[in-house]
Amino acid sequence: MATSRISFEPIDVEIDCEEDENILEAAFRQGWNLVHGCREGQCTACKSFLLEGDVSLQPYSTHALSESEEDQGYTLLCRAMPDSDDVVVELLHFDADNLRLAHPIGDGRATVAAVEPLTGDMVRLRLTVDGGPGGFAFTPGQYVDLHLPGTDGEERRSFSMASLPGDDTLDLIVRRYPGGRFSALLDDGIAVGDELAFTGPYGSMALKPGDRPVLLVAGGSGIGPVLSLLRELAAAGSSRAVRFFYGARTEADLPLQDEIAALGAQLADFAFVPVLSDADWDGATGLVHDAAVAVVADGTLVDPLVCTCGPPPMIEALIEVLTGRHGVAANDIAFDKFTVAAAAEDD
Repeated sequence: MATSRISFEPIDVEIDCEEDENILEAAFRQGWNLVHGCREGQCTACKSFLLEGDVSLQPYSTHALSESEEDQGYTLLCRAMPDSDDVVVELLHFDADNLRLAHPIGDGRATVAAVEPLTGDMVRLRLTVDGGPGGFAFTPGQYVDLHLPGTDGEERRSFSMASLPGDDTLDLIVRRYPGGRFSALLDDGIAVGDELAFTGPYGSMALKPGDRPVLLVAGGSGIGPVLSLLRELAAAGSSRAVRFFYGARTEADLPLQDEIAALGAQLADFAFVPVLSDADWDGATGLVHDAAVAVVADGTLVDPLVCTCGPPPMIEALIEVLTGRHGVAANDIAFDKFTVAAAAEDD
């Protein structure tokens, strides 16, 4: 089987890429933790610049990579299949302190322990992982791919862990979409006691250690990985200032408020701010990224680390304002853009 040599600048790393894998998969296989998100060519997280060589792109969204960008030399590592023996890629986003995978990506199996409704369109899917405590390691903020039953692993949906690592339980927050393949299974198919296969962990949204203040921003089912980060802070009894902004439509769409309050009570300086689009709400209304930016603009949080998960437009707007107007470094913003699966609208 033919292989290509892929060189990454400016980190001075080389890997081999087989002819049947994309560059991101090849990097994972060899233990490199390149910044990534959906892995389906929809979210822009792995967008890079092709310095030398040629690649062919698997199907992708033009929202993530426009035709003019491709003509200029930009590419998506999760879609790029090398056509040249040697390819040189400039990484536009990378974390120099976390270039190696903290946990190997692998396959696992789990048993459904509970399916708990949270709101009208969100549920908590609780899984018990085979192998007992410590059988599956991950970093708070990461996600797994669940294999859709009956598809031999060919169809998968990505869901982030809302729980902490260290035991045999994975809590996944699942948003149900009309017509979604996984939504249909939750309605009539997946039940307590069923076995599910999964692959992971994926994702590069992690909270850097230290004492800097933390800004958490989520929308919809993006609450899952942010809740895992909040649990991490609470378990450590963190003294860091933490502000958590969550965007939803109505008060009925706010999940897990009691759990958030209980976790916040374990922190020295915490505030949870739900931001709704419902004009009748007597709290914060409007766009969640605007409310979140305000605590940076008014000096409530100085030099924060930011973790955000939700729809791409929310994250892109947040990053643009924080970096462009308020001096937050791009490397201090960790994100996970939730995208809708092409074959079935589950997130």
